[in-house]
Amino acid sequence: MSLCYTSNLISLNHQKSLCLTFSSDSPRFINLFSLKHRKPHHPIKFTAERFKLFASLTPTPPTETAPSSYRSKSPKDVNVLVVGSTGYIGNYVVRELVKRGFNVTAIARERSGIRGSVDKDQTLNQLRGANVCFSDVTNLDAFEGSLNSLGNSFDVVVSCLASRNGGVKDSWKIDYEATRNSLVAGRKRGASHFVLLSAICVQKPLLEFQRAKLKFEDELMKLAEEDGGFSYSIVRPTAFFKSLGGQVELVKDGKPYVMFGDGKLCACKPISESDLASFIVDCVLSEDKINKVLPIGGPGKALTPLEQGEILFRLLGKEPKFLKVPIGIMDFAIGVLDFLVKVFPSLEDAAEFGKIGRYYAAESMLLLDPETGEYSAEKTPSYGNDTLEEFFARVLREGMAGQELGEQTIF
Repeated sequence: MSLCYTSNLISLNHQKSLCLTFSSDSPRFINLFSLKHRKPHHPIKFTAERFKLFASLTPTPPTETAPSSYRSKSPKDVNVLVVGSTGYIGNYVVRELVKRGFNVTAIARERSGIRGSVDKDQTLNQLRGANVCFSDVTNLDAFEGSLNSLGNSFDVVVSCLASRNGGVKDSWKIDYEATRNSLVAGRKRGASHFVLLSAICVQKPLLEFQRAKLKFEDELMKLAEEDGGFSYSIVRPTAFFKSLGGQVELVKDGKPYVMFGDGKLCACKPISESDLASFIVDCVLSEDKINKVLPIGGPGKALTPLEQGEILFRLLGKEPKFLKVPIGIMDFAIGVLDFLVKVFPSLEDAAEFGKIGRYYAAESMLLLDPETGEYSAEKTPSYGNDTLEEFFARVLREGMAGQELGEQTIF
């Protein structure tokens, strides 16, 4: 059973018209203008009546009319369906859409948050201003049943769905299947644009969740190629602030800042949740973001782990103290887990988690330049105003409340 809470119901009635025309190769057309006897040629006089008759029987080439775009409407008349609305980014996306005046329907689980710690009442409070529908997007039949009970049509679908832990099965269930369900259900209800929150790391797919995301991205692009009335915006952000805040409390308590290798193996242009949400909502109406893959980072220069640690120590007024861990340790652990998986298949996710950790320890979250094959900070677009230094300062004052990594702590 699913429960839906809506502030209004919208139904659209579509008028259909039938147009009948005669073709020039029809018997009526041929008989009308056929000549039974050869007669001297006389110029044809096009009287008004004759012209009307000729025009009515002459085939008119079909004209292609562009579908009316929802982008010409006021935001309050644009219906947006958001899936993944209770996630770290989805929550902010719903708030930003509501703030800009869109008519938002947010799909949520009855228990959300880390290990299901958020109940329905808390969710309704978090998503104030949106029509909240509690449903299961991983079950297409149940999901469509929930949408049918609303009776709404939609102009845009925004997907902020993401695997909770990056495990093999969960990645395909969420990053591909559930995301695809949102596309299918949205399209059936009129959606002509799909905004997808992906990740910049799919440029170099070595992990299962990256492959799942890319499979859906590919299907989304093909659909837009086949249907001129449908479009997409694929947003690929760099690192989130919270993914870089896991060591703030440890360093504050006097522990060293841990990094792999020399601390320069990977770099990123971290972006805040509010800035990323703003960029995603820009994709709803901005025509310059149609049918594009959009890598995006936060403001300022790209930062390596070494530079991130230096910022933290500077804010604390402490002498930098680093613990450098050889990347080879992770390679050894992954090799052991890969071997054990052959004997104990239940360790599949544990092996995948190790690979995820290794990936983020060594790969930059920047645009991969196809010409050089190298990550490019210069070519990675920047957006927003929030900086990592401001985030670290806030966490030092207020703690990590609201920024918990939960099942992603291993990252």
